[in-house]
Amino acid sequence: MRIATYNVEWFANLFDSHNRLIDDDGWSGRQDVTRAEQTEALGIVFTALEADAIMVIEAPNTGRSQNTVAALEHFAAVFSLRQRSAVMGFANDTHQEIALLYDPDRLSAVHDPRGAESPAQDDPEPPRFDSTYRIDLDVDANEDLVTFSKPPLELAVRTATGTEFCLLGAHLKSKAPHGAKNGDHAMRLSIANRRKQLAQALWLRGRIAARLAEGRQVILAGDLNDGPGLDEFENLFRRSSVEILLGEQMYDPHARLALQRPITAAPTTARFRIESEDRYLSALLDYIMISPGLMDRQPAWRIWHPFDDLRCWRVPELRDALLKASDHYPVTLDIEI
Repeated sequence: MRIATYNVEWFANLFDSHNRLIDDDGWSGRQDVTRAEQTEALGIVFTALEADAIMVIEAPNTGRSQNTVAALEHFAAVFSLRQRSAVMGFANDTHQEIALLYDPDRLSAVHDPRGAESPAQDDPEPPRFDSTYRIDLDVDANEDLVTFSKPPLELAVRTATGTEFCLLGAHLKSKAPHGAKNGDHAMRLSIANRRKQLAQALWLRGRIAARLAEGRQVILAGDLNDGPGLDEFENLFRRSSVEILLGEQMYDPHARLALQRPITAAPTTARFRIESEDRYLSALLDYIMISPGLMDRQPAWRIWHPFDDLRCWRVPELRDALLKASDHYPVTLDIEI
């Protein structure tokens, strides 16, 4: 079975108020890429992935006149994808939903939110992801209240062969100081964003720990907006969100490789254009982590990087599509389940 995670930049911009693709020459939101070009590129990438399930990060919007599931299933029908069913969890206000597009002949997936909506103070498990998490981040006896702008997607999955596991889809808060007015303001925003991101990681880690304690297997897939050694604030807070989520039990080879810094060059899953410097910045942001009980199922990971992965590089149509489709590249896990 192949499970993928893919952050699709401005996916919502490709659909109208009736959840139909807007296949025209208007700008998509991606720089110098039209809606028709991005749509075609995404069709090529999703087809090439040949995944049984794709965790779509920044999926089409759910709102008063739009529906994420309907949009994704329409997209699948247009490109005759076998991943023709979609499921999502709690909607958010950012137009960047989290959803799973999957092949119903290969697995079933049901939204399975855990945790209490209003947990008691001594509740051992963190609250539901659309609730509020109470945590003392500074160990100063002052409680911090944390919420998710994009609540993680929590799914109960059963494969056609009978394997059951918990699949979590996540898009943690960005650390970027968007809206900063000057250097000092940027610093304050960066630290505040990092604090919230770490709190979200601790919340998510608590959910993973609770499922593992029940004897369930767990897969975490998504854009964690963080990586070991990615910025100077990691020294201030001692560890990255990725390290919190890995803990002693979860495993992702790309994350583990990055932790070996500075000896080894880290893999990357995203590439952003820095306008002021006329260059690109690459980063490792997207992961698929698995629990110990899945490590004996012959797991194999792959980053579909148009330049670093030779199988992508050698197919010009796919290479170009990966560059047009998003500023992130898909990550896949092949596993015997």
